[in-house]
Amino acid sequence: NLVLCYKGIPQTMATFGLESFLEQAGCKLVFYLHRVARGVSLSTTCLLSGFQAIKLRPSISRWMDLHIRSPKCIVFCCFLCWVLHLSVNINIVRYKTGPVNSKNLSMEKIYRYCPPLTPGRLFFSVMTVIYTFTDGLCLALMVWSSGSMVLVLHRHKQRVQHIRSSHLSPRTSPESRATYTIVLLVSMFVSFHALANILSYWITQIHNPSLWLRSISVLVALGFPT
Repeated sequence: NLVLCYKGIPQTMATFGLESFLEQAGCKLVFYLHRVARGVSLSTTCLLSGFQAIKLRPSISRWMDLHIRSPKCIVFCCFLCWVLHLSVNINIVRYKTGPVNSKNLSMEKIYRYCPPLTPGRLFFSVMTVIYTFTDGLCLALMVWSSGSMVLVLHRHKQRVQHIRSSHLSPRTSPESRATYTIVLLVSMFVSFHALANILSYWITQIHNPSLWLRSISVLVALGFPT
């Protein structure tokens, strides 16, 4: 919800031609909270998949399984996600510029309310490495945990296959339905986030990106949260 809200505020205002009410501090806060919410959403979704994979793995020790099921462990991991992304994105407050006030903004000036970041080359390089590493790590863990769950479900289906007969269970097995759900989730997760990162990087490398490229980038960024 935070990602949808903070990503859409400037674009929606510009689309409907509304007068900007966001001052420089407001623009910085909106962009900062969007980046934090995006990172936390990415990390917690990855954590959820990882916890599910660990609970399904029979080789995991009972001690780790009990700790993973503990609400304290889950709350602590979510707290670490918030602290990490609040810290990583703090420099956005320094480099984000304020809005350009105008009552008659066209669609071509969709970013006029809160212009994009204008960092130096060193800052841009450092932040690119940090974002690429954190996003890549989350996507890799998501793929690994989902693949692990699919493998466990496939082995379990093979073990119980001799118990079921075609006339007793004509419908799709629970393992197959769970596998389809996992594959659909991880495919959407990886596709949306990878494409959003590629488009964001592409926009930063173009001097004057077109309206359709910016709009597609926003649409893709909001795809998975939606």
